[in-house]
Amino acid sequence: MVLSSIITVKNLRFGYPKNEVLKGIDLTLHDNELVCLLGVNGAGKSTLLKCILGILKHQSGNISYGNVAQAINVGDGNTSSQSISSEDLDPMQMARYMSYVPQSVKSSFSIDVYDTIMLGRRPYIGWSISELDREIVSKTIEFLNLEDFAFRKFNQLSGGERQRVIIGKAIAQSPRVFVLDEPTSDLDLKNQIQVMKKLKILVSDENSPKAALVAIHDINMAARFADRILLMSDGEIIAGGTPRDVLTPENIQKVFGVTSDVIESQEDNRFWIHVKDEIGGELEDKHVIWEHQNNEDEG
Repeated sequence: MVLSSIITVKNLRFGYPKNEVLKGIDLTLHDNELVCLLGVNGAGKSTLLKCILGILKHQSGNISYGNVAQAINVGDGNTSSQSISSEDLDPMQMARYMSYVPQSVKSSFSIDVYDTIMLGRRPYIGWSISELDREIVSKTIEFLNLEDFAFRKFNQLSGGERQRVIIGKAIAQSPRVFVLDEPTSDLDLKNQIQVMKKLKILVSDENSPKAALVAIHDINMAARFADRILLMSDGEIIAGGTPRDVLTPENIQKVFGVTSDVIESQEDNRFWIHVKDEIGGELEDKHVIWEHQNNEDEG
């Protein structure tokens, strides 16, 4: 099966005076896949996402988007298989193609959760909010289990609740691509799993092709839910592929600076990584279960 490419990045470079942040990045994002970016702080993950979104202007290289005409309702529909450069999209078209969840959102204004999620419909709203807009927002609230605080003020929510609402806003935006920067950082364990499961459901629907590009620190979550993992280090992608292919002791040592062993399950197609790290001059064993089961039902 030929995979449809919806974002293609070639030889992307970005930096500041005396500080090159992205050093010739190449990547492709396909329909119906969830791709996780892993790397230490300062590796360039957030900068890469912002360049793809057009928030930052890359200095050289190319970013192109496939199947744009169909996704954003431009043109005559006959160009849906053609790629369009990032320079060819205006902000409204970009907002229909991609939605963004930043690392943190702070709000001092008073607006309830329902209306916050409705902001995701702005690229589609004309003179008034339609019944379709209301239906999409209501279904998003139900999908993310936000009913209990749907009419509370956004600035009265906890950090984790706010994060779930902003993810809801991104979903209600009905994009082709979800771009998320540490979407689970403020969530408790249960909601981390639930959010990643929901993203997996969204991108796995072949009747409504979508994809997600997620910068994340939790290797456990990436290993469990990602179709592919990209390891970033010092502004470069040093490895890419399935979780099992990428999360090797050699790659983990190279990127994170810790030694590890891969432990295979005897009962199913999962693996665990046993991480060792020197802390305070003593060797401590950290048993972190990083599990991944190929073709597992994430329900």
